Amino acid sequence: MSNQNRTLKTYVQVDVEFNNEGIMRPRGILWEDGQYFEVDKVLDIRSAPAAKAGGQGDRYTVRLGGKTTFLFFEHNPDYGSSVLGRWFVERKVQHT
Repeated sequence: MSNQNRTLKTYVQVDVEFNNEGIMRPRGILWEDGQYFEVDKVLDIRSAPAAKAGGQGDRYTVRLGGKTTFLFFEHNPDYGSSVLGRWFVERKVQHT
């Protein structure tokens, strides 16, 4: 048997802040197991696909505990909805 790594889209809860220009910045991420990670710094924001897990939206390059990673905001296609979208990360899962 061989080991295969697979990347899944994992939705997470994110604390966000909006500045006076309406720019949304993540401040902390609540992981599915209850761990909370404070965003040290937002390094970049751009429209980009989640190449490994699939999906399209805004890709935030963030630093968490000195480590650089991606956080994605997936826009809700129903612009009339009160739900703006959802945050997700690409999580690696190992299958044996």
